[in-house]
Amino acid sequence: MAITVWGAGTGRTIRVHWALAELGVDYETKPIGPRTGETQSPEFRNLSIKEKIPVLEDGDLVLTESAAIVTYLGDKHGGLTPRVGTADRARYDEWLSFILMELDAHTLYVMRKHGDLAYLYGEAPAAMDAARVGFEKQLRWALPRFEVAQYLVGNAFTGVDILMTSCLDWAVNYGFDLPATADAYRERHHQRPAFAVAKEANSPRG
Repeated sequence: MAITVWGAGTGRTIRVHWALAELGVDYETKPIGPRTGETQSPEFRNLSIKEKIPVLEDGDLVLTESAAIVTYLGDKHGGLTPRVGTADRARYDEWLSFILMELDAHTLYVMRKHGDLAYLYGEAPAAMDAARVGFEKQLRWALPRFEVAQYLVGNAFTGVDILMTSCLDWAVNYGFDLPATADAYRERHHQRPAFAVAKEANSPRG
């Protein structure tokens, strides 16, 4: 059965479109946006009561969370993920946890909640300032890798490169002045043909 991806227009949805483009997998897209009312429709809520995008349908499997989707696709289609049980897979999981927790959830999304979405969550200048400082501090852990390697894990592009690039793009959109090595890493991955395909697919109305 065909794969269907629900969601477009965000830094998290592009991760799924990018993974599918890298893997050369055909799929159907439902380019609904966040906070548009479309995620509250009965059809979507039957898939996920989280009311959040992205969501992947692959046959009977319904999968949420962008990192889980990217990793599943890589494992299933033989790319983007190191083999389970290897040192590279351990490093992949380490980078995955770091990106999701330290860069995405604890810093950038805090800025989104109290910036773009302050009308819902309230203004919190102190939290915004702490999140900005936190992002810059945590990103320092990644800088030595940017300096010596093209990719985060081993010698190949993987799903964590997709996630890292999406977070760096998010940071630039929020006015961060990235260190030169981080910006070079980001721009290098923007040159991948699959990124251009994903960027188009991630348009809210395709």
